[in-house]
Amino acid sequence: MTKVLLRLLISLMFVSASGIAVADPVKILAFGDSLTAGYGLKDNEAFPVKLEQALIAKGHDIVVINSGQSGDTTGAGLNRVDWALFDQPNAVILELGANDMLRGLPVAKAREHLSKIVDLFQAESLPILMAGMLASETYGREYKAEFDAVFPELAAEKELMLYPFFLDGVAGDMALNQEDGIHPTAEGIDIIVANILPYVEEMLEGLATKP
Repeated sequence: MTKVLLRLLISLMFVSASGIAVADPVKILAFGDSLTAGYGLKDNEAFPVKLEQALIAKGHDIVVINSGQSGDTTGAGLNRVDWALFDQPNAVILELGANDMLRGLPVAKAREHLSKIVDLFQAESLPILMAGMLASETYGREYKAEFDAVFPELAAEKELMLYPFFLDGVAGDMALNQEDGIHPTAEGIDIIVANILPYVEEMLEGLATKP
């Protein structure tokens, strides 16, 4: 069965017996690593769940799909884009790169993988909110400068919305991170959601005006 045929069959599942399509909520695909997946948290404390709750509270008819995979590098993410597309999202939050940085993987490869991921989502006409990441100086200032530049440069090149730093207001604060100092607590996730919410709403506004 081809990918196109499978998507067609899935879409037909949402058609009523009268032949009229049932209105579905907008689906945002949160595509990322453990920061998206909710490592070390209860299921209802993960970023996609709390973002969905915040958007619903603002009046949006929305579903946020948790497509986070703990341990994923940009290369691993690239290998599962096709599977993520079976969920038929209307928009994407792309949060990858932290594991490349933590392992000191080549920045050029991370950029290449992210670029290809973006291309695959854009081929489906999906708006993308890129969540940036900042490197520590573990691998030196040169590595940090090169890594930090990837996200704003790709966002400009691919005409993406950019949320500059996914962990803004949380990184480095042990009160908002788990014992590993890397993964946010539930309170840290609350701050991330509050900070990124205006960007997500802006993306949804653009989706609503899309012809």
